[in-house]
Amino acid sequence: MSDLDTRLQSLASTLGLHTESMAVLLLLCAGVAAHLLLGYLVRRLHRAVEANSYNWDDVVVTALARPLRVVLWVVVGYIALDIYTVGEGWQDYLVTMYDTLLVVLLAWFLHRLIGGAEQELLSTHYGDSGSTDKATVRAVAQLLRVAMWVIAGLMILQSVGVSISGLLAFGGIGGIAVGFAAKDLLANFFGGLSIYLDRPFTTGDWIRSPDKQIEGTVEDIGWRLTRIRTFDQRPLYVPNAIFSQIAVENPSRMHNRRIYETIGIRYQDADKMGTIVQQVKAMLQAHEDLDLSRTLIVNFVAFGPSSLDFFIYTFTKTTVWVEFHEIKQDVLLKTLEIIHANGADVAFPTQTLHVEQVLQMGPEQSE
Repeated sequence: MSDLDTRLQSLASTLGLHTESMAVLLLLCAGVAAHLLLGYLVRRLHRAVEANSYNWDDVVVTALARPLRVVLWVVVGYIALDIYTVGEGWQDYLVTMYDTLLVVLLAWFLHRLIGGAEQELLSTHYGDSGSTDKATVRAVAQLLRVAMWVIAGLMILQSVGVSISGLLAFGGIGGIAVGFAAKDLLANFFGGLSIYLDRPFTTGDWIRSPDKQIEGTVEDIGWRLTRIRTFDQRPLYVPNAIFSQIAVENPSRMHNRRIYETIGIRYQDADKMGTIVQQVKAMLQAHEDLDLSRTLIVNFVAFGPSSLDFFIYTFTKTTVWVEFHEIKQDVLLKTLEIIHANGADVAFPTQTLHVEQVLQMGPEQSE
């Protein structure tokens, strides 16, 4: 070590520099060399992890690349402060900043790691994820970022000498007061959180509630309000806490749409009912737009006041509203053709009036 000091002093005197300045200069040169070497190693590591099918190692390497280079220069700066004294006050301040910078760099790395994991989960590597899964991934990632930076902030305050025990105690008392004052705001916040986690609906879904006059397409799910566009194109703003108190129906997630119709024929066509029912059922079973894996029923069901009623119960393959009505129209028209082809007709409301004839009696009979 003394031999190294002797050579360093000799080199410093040759260049006309102080020994400390010479040591710092050499340290900076070593830092530049280490920076370049680190960049080369990171690029090689990137190529190595991209060659395999496992993507999470690439996420970690990408998140670590930039913060690692900054950590290198923070360490170089710390060593330089140990070699070259800049003044008592500044020296202590800069040494304290070393711990703070390490906390910030760790938080930066975790922030990048969360972002990389979010992008990876939303990528096409895992298939075409539903909108509910994407909303959940984004919400959880955002919560992790907020929680991570809050913890990092408390660690930074602790590193600069601020006692966080009193701050946490004050925060507990203040939190109770704020909780009472802003209970509705907190209820809406946790309501929004439950929507993201339970996923009863997401952006783009058509929802409605049998308990409230709420129906439309979800445009945005915020932390306090959910914006719904009604079918007459008016925006409807619903506090998130409402959704924890009502039942919500999500027709967007239905697998099929149902055709359920009751049709009546005339009483004088009673002998044709069996044939009509059989032919209508055969027509439905041969229809290419109906889902035969679902329940399909065609049966004579009731003696109506003025008709003999049979019903059609089946499901379409599509869930699109417009296409559903096109298919339903086709089914009803074909049913009408079958009725007419059998010489029958659809009944309409009728009434039969029975008039009793009263015989008029003569005077002699009335006595």
